[in-house]
Amino acid sequence: MMFTGLSAFPLTPLKQEVIDEAAFIRLVERLATAGVDSIGVLGSTGNYAYLSRAERARVGRLGVAHAGSVPVIIGISALRTRDVLALAEDAQAAGAQGVLLAPMSYQALSEAEVYELYEAVSAHLSVPLCVYDNPGTTRFHFTDELHGRIAELPHVASIKIPGVPTEPDAARERVEALKAVIPPHVTVGVSGDPMAATGLNAGCEAWYSVLGGVFPETALAITRAAQAGEAREAQRLSERLQPLWDLYSQHRGSLRVAASAAELLGLVDAPTLPRPLKGLEGKDRRKLARLLDVLTLS
Repeated sequence: MMFTGLSAFPLTPLKQEVIDEAAFIRLVERLATAGVDSIGVLGSTGNYAYLSRAERARVGRLGVAHAGSVPVIIGISALRTRDVLALAEDAQAAGAQGVLLAPMSYQALSEAEVYELYEAVSAHLSVPLCVYDNPGTTRFHFTDELHGRIAELPHVASIKIPGVPTEPDAARERVEALKAVIPPHVTVGVSGDPMAATGLNAGCEAWYSVLGGVFPETALAITRAAQAGEAREAQRLSERLQPLWDLYSQHRGSLRVAASAAELLGLVDAPTLPRPLKGLEGKDRRKLARLLDVLTLS
């Protein structure tokens, strides 16, 4: 099943403000070689909101072309329903085996507007859809009742939740509460790398991972331990990365840290983020470089 296990989200690297296709291909092939369960291109880590439709279509085609047998999920989020539908057409034409949709907004959206967005898009799809619940960027907070209504729509196959409580019993209660209102065929996937082990141990079927887009083997070790029922090992592997999680918190999320790590490893050229975004600089960049040496991520 596609929306299970480790879904790794690579960067869309830029070089002089133009998509660095060679670097993107390397990132995708690195993930495919590692054996991730799916590859999510044009998610938040892929900077979809900063790219034109033509750029996104090109990235989607490259992702599918270089992922080998690994399923590719393509992000189709945009401000207007018209544009989401066009992006969905591009993703399906590229050969995506799934799509990812967040309720982007400039004006705050109502529950009715969000439901109608997913209703309109799902009616035009021929591939599965993952609901992207990401209030950190969209400023929209899903209720479980709304998740339940959307999960009944055609082609909806997974919900990407923003995280779980840190306490294991509370995390399990959270996941079970959501699963109680959605059909059994719809999976729940955790995002927010620091909470991934807890979420997987609590019953999430998937991890939608920023870490996995740069360090797939490290993320796979956590995922496979949780899938094997080795909850303590999954948690130990995650806790080992606490200094990295701390950097996420210091730098407004994972994107700037992941991009800087990829630059330091030589996977992409610096600067790789779209302006005005900036990676880590000065002492923070040196701190990350030391962490990469100590943690031996792969």
